[in-house]
Amino acid sequence: MTPEQLRDVVRTAVGGAVGRGALAVDVPGDVVVERPRNREHGDYATNIALRLAKAAGRPPREVAEVLAEELRAQQGIAAVDVAGPGFLNITLAQGALGQIAVRAVTAGAAYGRTDTLAGQRLNLEFVSANPTGPVTLGSTRWAAVGDAVARLLEASGADVSREYYVNDAGAQIERFARSLQAVALGRPVPEDGYQGDYVEPVSQRVLAETPGLLDLPEDEQIPVFADKGVAAMVADIRSTLEGFGVHFDTFFSERSLHESGALEKALATLREQGHVFEREGAVWLRTTDFGDDKDRVLVKADGEPTYFAADCAYYLDKRGRGFDKVVIMLGADHAGYVGRYKALVAAMGDDPEQHLEILLGQLVNLVRDGEPVRMSKRAGTVVLLADLVEAVGADAARYALARSSVDQQIDLDLDLWSRQTNDNPVFYVQYAHARISSLLRNAEELGLSLGEADGVDVGRLGHERENDLLRAIGEFPRVLVAAAELRAPHRVARYLEELAGTYHRFYDSCRVLPRGDEEAGPQTTARLWACAATATVLRNGLAVLGVHAPERM
Repeated sequence: MTPEQLRDVVRTAVGGAVGRGALAVDVPGDVVVERPRNREHGDYATNIALRLAKAAGRPPREVAEVLAEELRAQQGIAAVDVAGPGFLNITLAQGALGQIAVRAVTAGAAYGRTDTLAGQRLNLEFVSANPTGPVTLGSTRWAAVGDAVARLLEASGADVSREYYVNDAGAQIERFARSLQAVALGRPVPEDGYQGDYVEPVSQRVLAETPGLLDLPEDEQIPVFADKGVAAMVADIRSTLEGFGVHFDTFFSERSLHESGALEKALATLREQGHVFEREGAVWLRTTDFGDDKDRVLVKADGEPTYFAADCAYYLDKRGRGFDKVVIMLGADHAGYVGRYKALVAAMGDDPEQHLEILLGQLVNLVRDGEPVRMSKRAGTVVLLADLVEAVGADAARYALARSSVDQQIDLDLDLWSRQTNDNPVFYVQYAHARISSLLRNAEELGLSLGEADGVDVGRLGHERENDLLRAIGEFPRVLVAAAELRAPHRVARYLEELAGTYHRFYDSCRVLPRGDEEAGPQTTARLWACAATATVLRNGLAVLGVHAPERM
């Protein structure tokens, strides 16, 4: 019996008590079922009696005793004890816990997935680095975490569109174009230009795509270097991210907002809402009405729209594409951006709490032997995504960056994450999967197989280590739901490490395959199902993090 099934059983028990008049409450739509910290307190515990006591007008322990009587009559439950102020500690019947393994194996890649967020259309914007250079380490953290968050949301039933906002308008694009031009003409790059070694190959690509470009007047060359240079950088960024396992559904051009009339449309919408005013020749949005620390300029006195105006147009465009919520992932240095963005959403007539979510993340530092590392030869002192992947591999990089909460600054130890030992967390988890894969291959060579689900005697799984493993496997769906709700993929990583440790302890205590002249029996088959279920969860959990589950290491 899985935790989800047990929740249904508890709801059924409440319904039974209500039906026979023992309780006068509404049957709850959700029930909390958790693993108790102390194994002696049973397999699972629920606080449902405490939640219903006020509505029932009775002491929690009294409500708990009523529900305990109902639960003891349910199939698959061996014992129910009332503890403390009214908690119910539930021990499953032998074999009921083993059904978790059967369910995990038979569900396969679907195990852990829920429909908790079904019907929600979310636009998730992350990375969105300027198209004036390669993807740096700071953006790499968002690539790993953002993609993992998208996978988590999808595992909970949401429809997620991954979006990269290309900042291809503004002064930085002209500086980039002039940097490319300077290199093409054999001149020093302007002081405010881009100095990385990547500039020269991009410049050469522009020249190769545009024969005769240098024959044009220099001012006429700039737009070409801008257009072609940005296109080349976006192509490189897309390729780099795809190689890192991160796919974007949309690369959205900021410049398209200026060219399509989207800015004018956004301004008109804000005027209709009554929040636009003019002062000193500029057009302003009265964001202080919505909690911002000051009002914001939309159009400067010289007629130039501000970056904030583009934000307004971009948000309106996303909502116009049918997204229920706009989720944006930003570095901690953009913390001041949150208040003004919430204000613009409110000024549009939307609810910032319902239609907007902004996640802020801290920095990443690379260290080796306790010292900061500056690795990139192509971009001065900037560390690139490609540098990190080259140093530790894509799997280790993704796992390391997603393993810690984004509100924590992390020091990523290159020596640790490149090590092929159990103190490397990703190796530890991947090795557990590879170890199980090897065991299942050995079983096949011995002529052993899982067989049909209805033919396995999971009642044979009663060892303490077996029960620990089964309970851990049963927690996986709840871990995914919580991680999706909190936008916290690090919870999945930490769970996988605990599961790997639980499996290794099970394997050391419970012999799976027969030795020598021993005969394989029902217990062998049951334990093979437990192993296969563990592999399923490890595989599914690593997939949420965008990390491979190798069958051999």
